[in-house]
Amino acid sequence: MGEKESETAPIWGRTRQSESNNNNNNINPMNVESSALSEQHRSQNRSRGSSYEERGRGVKEFRSWFSWLIPCFVIANVVVFVITMYVNNCPKKSGDCFAGFLGRFSFQSTRENPLLGPSSLTLRTMGGLDVKKVVKGDEGWRLLSCNWLHGGVVHLLVNMLTLLFIGMRMEREFGFIRIGLLYLISGFGGSILSALFLRSNISVGASGAVFGLLGGMLSEIFINWTIYSNKVVTIITLVLIVAVNLGLGVLPGVDNFAHIGGFGTGFLLGFVLLIRPHYGWINQRNAPATKPHKYNIYQAVLWTVSLLVLLGWFIAGLISLFNNVDGNKHCSWCHYLSCVPTSRWSCNREPASCTTTQLGNQLSITCLRNGKSGSYILANPSDSRINSLCVQLCR
Repeated sequence: MGEKESETAPIWGRTRQSESNNNNNNINPMNVESSALSEQHRSQNRSRGSSYEERGRGVKEFRSWFSWLIPCFVIANVVVFVITMYVNNCPKKSGDCFAGFLGRFSFQSTRENPLLGPSSLTLRTMGGLDVKKVVKGDEGWRLLSCNWLHGGVVHLLVNMLTLLFIGMRMEREFGFIRIGLLYLISGFGGSILSALFLRSNISVGASGAVFGLLGGMLSEIFINWTIYSNKVVTIITLVLIVAVNLGLGVLPGVDNFAHIGGFGTGFLLGFVLLIRPHYGWINQRNAPATKPHKYNIYQAVLWTVSLLVLLGWFIAGLISLFNNVDGNKHCSWCHYLSCVPTSRWSCNREPASCTTTQLGNQLSITCLRNGKSGSYILANPSDSRINSLCVQLCR
């Protein structure tokens, strides 16, 4: 895509060069001494209309990318949610709906889905992460499709607002290819870890991919360490943001394994995709041909190690998943990473399971988890309606 014509600052603020050269809008590469520039070159650098070759050897003005892919991702997620609600068709399949004035797009009862969204059966039909279908049904595509589904309006709004805030800024900085890959691959990594530890429930959401962007932002600072001057403050801020969000992930009903897997994948992938040549704060696409790209030794080491660890994680994770390995059996405490039980809530993630008895128009349902029972006057209830009532009894 094209570039904006206006100058912009780096994603994490000023670089060292810009701090020492406040009177010059152009930024000099770090390995080029300012004394080496003649007055003629400096005057050329102040001319925004001149070409990069005319500005002097190794000097380049930073220009940002145009962000279009992240907004497209947001639109795609919204469209998929609308389609999911259309398929859900609560008035016909369940009957007990919230916001009935929306007709076919009305939500499941808040007792069943407090996030204002579809039923779990609809999410499973649309491609939610169901481990049994992935392993035994050869439906590995669910590891990707689940990242485009959301449990409700609340879930969708939180993820999309975060994606716009973080993703657009990163896309302007690094371009749509690298940020698109970072988003998609991180979501895939989050799905793998989720499938290894959450064996029964349906998992959906773009949270793993969004956490991958956060992980990439953090590793980008380490791989490009010498560029930044305010890196310590930035790292502390990022770590606090991630820690708070992961802390909220221990609440019941939140798939924190997808968050952790997405963040870890994005962190490793950031070392690979977001590396910058240490010859200045520049847009690499239009780097002057007179000065070759230069990478430091520590960058090469981080790039190599991260790539090997990332490949190893994906290979080991996929082999374990398709061999039906339950991660909880190999890590007795790992379930606390996704939910910490308290006196106020339970971390029982077993899916709702009920016995049903139909006598004429009377339907009797008993939850096998807690023993609660209910009787309903329903003639020929649909599977979706029975599942909805079962979920409400088992809560």
